[in-house]
Amino acid sequence: MKALVLGANGFIGAKLVRYLGERGVRIRALSRKGVADADASVEVVIGDLLGNDINYPALLADCDVIFNCAGEIHNEQLMHPLHVEATTKLLDAVAIYAEQGHSIHWVQLSSVGAYGPSRSRSRVVTEDTPTSPVGAYEITKTMADSLISTRKMPGLFSYSILRPSNVFGPTMSNNSLRQLGGLIKGGRFFFIGFTPAIATYIHVDDVVSALYRCATDPRAKGQIFNLSNDCSMPELIAGMARALGVPTPRRVMPEFLVRFAVSIVSPLTRGRITQKRVDALVSHTTYPAHKAANLLDFVPEKPVPESISELFG
Repeated sequence: MKALVLGANGFIGAKLVRYLGERGVRIRALSRKGVADADASVEVVIGDLLGNDINYPALLADCDVIFNCAGEIHNEQLMHPLHVEATTKLLDAVAIYAEQGHSIHWVQLSSVGAYGPSRSRSRVVTEDTPTSPVGAYEITKTMADSLISTRKMPGLFSYSILRPSNVFGPTMSNNSLRQLGGLIKGGRFFFIGFTPAIATYIHVDDVVSALYRCATDPRAKGQIFNLSNDCSMPELIAGMARALGVPTPRRVMPEFLVRFAVSIVSPLTRGRITQKRVDALVSHTTYPAHKAANLLDFVPEKPVPESISELFG
């Protein structure tokens, strides 16, 4: 198998490149600046998906699989060009490639954000849940999913879409979980609301393994899979406390009181304390990964409460 990896320098993409290399997969990686710590066997193609300098026939040549892990999470002005316009251009090239008699499978890394924000009331989200994205990132990623799944393509083209929840791992750049750990270590954490919330996370190793399964298992063709390893918020916090060597927090504050306080102090914290952060701590949305288990025999191997310790090693 020869794989084209887009977003090979990203948190998930870099891990995927190493994973594929360990399994003897031939790798071509597209990058603007090269691929950090890439094995010598990785074929690096310098190019920018946002530009017009890519030789698509050469980029696709001899590839059997495309892993699209490219994503912009900070600059909203770049999200539509990268997630939607670049996907359209690549699909155009892939259509020609398939028409020339080449079989090609596209594995799209997306997000459960396609289904809308998590909610404080109980909500079970499956692959049959209608999409309702909010926010530029979620909207444009969902648009890309639709382009891939609905466009009429040659018969030799196939796809799989993987929608993970909050991905974590030791090399993640998002510091929200480490900040949460700081509150626990300093004895400043308290639970919000008297009904235990749900923590929707998935370890990066499980995401990479699922991406590979989507590329190699024929049953994944034409399918969308949600991927999360949900646990309760108390379980997550207890795991963090164990990793940090401190007592498990027990204090609970009423949700209405916390939201009132946040509404007052939020403008003074420059966005560090927001209602959205409260939402994450009181969410009762779950993303059961039953479809991946039933169709692909895939089950996450890294429980969140235990593997969260990797962030504090």
